[in-house]
Amino acid sequence: MITVKRLYRPAIFASYGPYMIGLAIFLIVPPFLPMYVQSIITKVAVFAIFAMSLDLIMGYTGLLSLGHAAFFGVGGYMAAILIKNFEITNFWIVAPISIVVAALFAAVLGLIALRVTGIYFLLVTFALSMLLASIALKWNYVNGIYGMAGIMRPDLGLAGFRLNHIKFYYFVFLILILCYFLMYRVVNSPFGHALRGIRESESRMRALGYNTWLYKYITFIIAGLFAGVGGVLFTYQSGVIAPQHLGVTVSTLAMLICIIGGIGTLWGPFVGALVIILLEYFSSINAPERWPLILGGVFVIAVMFLKGGIAFHLKKLWNKMFLNGSFKG
Repeated sequence: MITVKRLYRPAIFASYGPYMIGLAIFLIVPPFLPMYVQSIITKVAVFAIFAMSLDLIMGYTGLLSLGHAAFFGVGGYMAAILIKNFEITNFWIVAPISIVVAALFAAVLGLIALRVTGIYFLLVTFALSMLLASIALKWNYVNGIYGMAGIMRPDLGLAGFRLNHIKFYYFVFLILILCYFLMYRVVNSPFGHALRGIRESESRMRALGYNTWLYKYITFIIAGLFAGVGGVLFTYQSGVIAPQHLGVTVSTLAMLICIIGGIGTLWGPFVGALVIILLEYFSSINAPERWPLILGGVFVIAVMFLKGGIAFHLKKLWNKMFLNGSFKG
């Protein structure tokens, strides 16, 4: 019985230790950081939600999309329209409407994009995303090329309670944890296992009687919904939403975050977002014009030397230290 207990505790720590350590760091450390650093890690949390939503369709279903920013931007634009044009400031009204609208856009665009597969799916999603960006660019109702600015932090409807930098960070971080939990439940359900089967061999899954198109379509909508969550939070965090946030640049950034962090892991995109957003910040200070070069270099290094993503190698290192080190029971 003693031996079992000694083995059981390290096994639990090996499985959940990295999550507990990471959670503790991001809960305890931020209040002691400067305000601009708090803003940066809030942006990390926002893009982690966005990248995790892309990981649902890219990592678990095998669909490569260059149009995922469409739902991110639609969620952000809808929130800005409600706040600026309709003067609705209550977060509990703005956020649900914006997220549902993003999911509805995903439902409509999914009917078009999922008519094709492979490289054609990639190109169709790219075209649809650029179409929405072009509409936003020419549409005066959303201020065209200048975008919609001046968005304040969310009003939670609590008398006398206002979100400052650190409170807003914890608010976003709480939503990140909730989104991760919900997406984790999806990918570890029978539905999620079917998605993995589609990723590995769609023809085999069809032969087994699965309606693979419906599975992909539902996942596309779910991913669009969570991308909308990221878009709403981004609008509140940055105070602005513009046509470029609907376009291929933001979609590519999310894809690179997933690849660098680790595809098909959910928590890998968080690691990728941390790396990329911090690199973007330091690049903007020291060499803003070389940011594309730096991003490309990091991507090449990750693909060549960190196959599977940073998260995979961190987990591998953790397991090696745990199983072969002093913790071994």
